[in-house]
Amino acid sequence: MTLPAMSCAETFTKWYANSEDLRQAAAHHAWLSEHAHPLRQPPIVAVHPDRIDFTFLHGRHASIMDLGVVAALLGRAHVSAWTSDLHQARLTAPHALPGGRVLADFVSPRVAALRRRQLAGLATERQVEAVQPLFAPASDEPVAFYKDTNPRNVLITPAGEPVMVDIDDVTLAPFGYDLAKLVVTLAMTYGAIPADCVTTALAAYNSPLLTRGLRPVSENRLLDYAELHHLLTRPYLGMGGYRHPWPTVRSTLEKLR
Repeated sequence: MTLPAMSCAETFTKWYANSEDLRQAAAHHAWLSEHAHPLRQPPIVAVHPDRIDFTFLHGRHASIMDLGVVAALLGRAHVSAWTSDLHQARLTAPHALPGGRVLADFVSPRVAALRRRQLAGLATERQVEAVQPLFAPASDEPVAFYKDTNPRNVLITPAGEPVMVDIDDVTLAPFGYDLAKLVVTLAMTYGAIPADCVTTALAAYNSPLLTRGLRPVSENRLLDYAELHHLLTRPYLGMGGYRHPWPTVRSTLEKLR
């Protein structure tokens, strides 16, 4: 379906290599809009065979000073999605979306990605073995979603409101996993993050979980997810603003263990 077009000055266009990727992105946008309140995305203006036009929003990329407000938003959005839809999901199986599409499971894409990192010499056998327990979740572990929350995928509007952009790679994930991605990529972009900033952000993230009766994410578990993100993000070091290797900036957070 194609909606009325707006002028170029009012839209941002994202192009897709194939129609399946485009339809999957549109399905992700629709699912997040329905289930992940109060997460905000740029509205879709028009869907074409090879591209999607989004409403253009002014803002800047997220920085370390935004960690707390983005963490609070993620916590509310994850709880909302769990309450609305993901309470019936499992981390080890894809989750059906309307129209025959799915949110990919948490385990299989990441196990495959780690295998590729190891074959490329970007992860050692010991590092891969260390994160294996994360891929054996309890059958009743509550399920959130992952939206690749890195600084370039979070737009902070002039009013200070976070807007999430790039809806291509939404998958299932444990609670806290997407927050760990933000912590790792903020540090890889801007440098080491003070431990108290992460503690405060995690408390903001956990607040809606506690209100809903869900188990809060521990500092240890957040750092475990951070190590997994480090391995998965290593191929992008030196690109997209990632200037600081995680091993050189994680030391400020070791006291949280």
